[in-house]
Amino acid sequence: MTERAPLSGSLQPRPLGRSGLRTLPLALGGNVFGWTADEQSSFGILDRFVAAGFTLIDTADTYSKWVPGNSGGESETIIGKWLRRRGRRDDVLVATKLSGEMGPGLKGLSARYIRSAVEASLRRLQTDYIDLYQAHYFDPEVGFDETLRAFGELIAAGKVRAIGVSNHDATQLTAALAAARRHQLPRYETLQPLYNLYDRQEFEQQLAPICRAEGLGVINYYSLASGFLTGKYRNEQAVSAAARQRTNRKYMTERGFRILAALDAVAAESGAKAAQIAIAWLIAQPDVTAPIVSATSVPQLDELLAATRLPLDPEALALLNRASAYGADGS
Repeated sequence: MTERAPLSGSLQPRPLGRSGLRTLPLALGGNVFGWTADEQSSFGILDRFVAAGFTLIDTADTYSKWVPGNSGGESETIIGKWLRRRGRRDDVLVATKLSGEMGPGLKGLSARYIRSAVEASLRRLQTDYIDLYQAHYFDPEVGFDETLRAFGELIAAGKVRAIGVSNHDATQLTAALAAARRHQLPRYETLQPLYNLYDRQEFEQQLAPICRAEGLGVINYYSLASGFLTGKYRNEQAVSAAARQRTNRKYMTERGFRILAALDAVAAESGAKAAQIAIAWLIAQPDVTAPIVSATSVPQLDELLAATRLPLDPEALALLNRASAYGADGS
């Protein structure tokens, strides 16, 4: 690996809840590893991310099971090979997730499944511990006390440092936190919600108040709205050619194009790119700890890293807020 001067400079680490873990305000998403980024490209991206001074790498056991020929675990396996090659495990924070379906009967948040899933992830990651282990999806068949007790066993055994949750609504998140208090069990320290300039309403109105009151860290996914906020998906032809065409298409609304126009205006004034501005907007939000970004090449990652040093003045923030304002129905 070629060492380069860190870009993080004067950036200040932010807490991941009350876990004692801290991260600079950008996380690297591993969902593309084994999908649109092969092993060699993934290694280069990981090297560049860490060389720039950043540490939080987010993945899941199911990444990238959706790719024809894959069975799940590909992203963790690539990260594990990289960790072994690099030999500096303590330099990074590895976050992974479980509960998505890995095979027949291999899903959920039961104590039994958690115990087996963590061992599989540890093997693929080639590490003795996971910094942040997250419940990927809500499991309606298992009580929060069973799940949290199992997570507590992993923390006590030194296999997990902290736990978090993803894709839980406000009712589920509140119930999980209440169960932790009631049974004196480890609590979820982070939330991984859908949040970006377009997808604002659920997080801001329902989840952010809970995170604020409870002191939870927020590492949001789809920070660029599946690529829509880069500005490259402005017509049906561009969407149809995209690997994420189903998720891109839903953003092609009057409000979506209003947001792109605002990004264009800020870009013209600042000289930055739309994607950088969309990430900088997230970093400026007081409830966000570290937006998750994915990149399929080092140059693409460099552009996103630069967003962490892009100041948005009050006028730019106000313009983006107005353009992305939502009505009662979220549109």
